[in-house]
Amino acid sequence: MTVREALAVAAEKELDLVEVSPNAAPPVCKILDFGKYKYQLNKKHAARKTVDVKEVKMRPQINEHDLDLKIRNINRFIEGGDKAKVVMIFRGREIIRQEHGMKTFEKITSQLTGKFNIEQAPRFEGKNITMVVAPKS
Repeated sequence: MTVREALAVAAEKELDLVEVSPNAAPPVCKILDFGKYKYQLNKKHAARKTVDVKEVKMRPQINEHDLDLKIRNINRFIEGGDKAKVVMIFRGREIIRQEHGMKTFEKITSQLTGKFNIEQAPRFEGKNITMVVAPKS
């Protein structure tokens, strides 16, 4: 089929003639709705972007240097476009001093740099306190 014939058929069906593979010999074309084709391509490219949830675990009696290291990791995750789930694990009698854990979470949020949202504020789940931090869209 020649190009003119293909264009005539496409115009008759109120569709577009789209060149699918220009490097082939002869070039490959399809008769289809171009708007729908663009939508499907955008949908396919958007589906490839996945957001991972990286987890950072710590204890309530964490050392300053170790906490700084954890905060740097959280910043790195957020800058990379991933979410960060911060988990504080209490063991034994540590659960009595929950305020130490909440102070640590306040310190973490105050030292985070860049643009971020707190998707889930610090809350208790059993013997753990969890918080989810995500990059700002």
